[in-house]
Amino acid sequence: MSNNDKVLILHGWGGSDAPHWQAELAAAIAKNYGTVSFPLLDNCHFPSKNRWIKQLKEILKDFKPDTVVCHSLANTLWFWLCQEEVPYIKRLFMVSPPSLTTEVDTIKTFFPCQLPEKLYAKEVQMIVSDNDPYIQVGEATSIAQQYDIPLTVIKDAGHINADSGYGKWNLIEKLVLDRA
Repeated sequence: MSNNDKVLILHGWGGSDAPHWQAELAAAIAKNYGTVSFPLLDNCHFPSKNRWIKQLKEILKDFKPDTVVCHSLANTLWFWLCQEEVPYIKRLFMVSPPSLTTEVDTIKTFFPCQLPEKLYAKEVQMIVSDNDPYIQVGEATSIAQQYDIPLTVIKDAGHINADSGYGKWNLIEKLVLDRA
């Protein structure tokens, strides 16, 4: 990653504060003199799709990221945003996207979600777990195939969050920091 690259980290439902790997990634970027934005999206425990889309549009306009790292519901937010035309980014990392038909009352405004025609990123990588309670590997594979993007499946990693042991996560740090 070039020190000039700007990295936007987007959390999912409930946020991703320490010891979550997204908080660790933000710290690692900053320690390497990188430029990072890790905003707390509005009312993260009771999110609204329309409020989050509005907030994300403002963040994109002001911060102009080169790389976006999404976890969980942030992936669905990105799908909704890409239903409209948005500026292209260099890299998009999609970690643990939930099923497009998730049925959880608190986040119901985000679902069902259709896949956008394109993801507005020159390079995209998806990472999921084989035992994520929010998406089956088959659905993740189908999404990855639709966009012809690489899919990494991690064994027994749950929702790839702090609850499943993902605080400091070397793989995502290497992917984000070591590649321009």
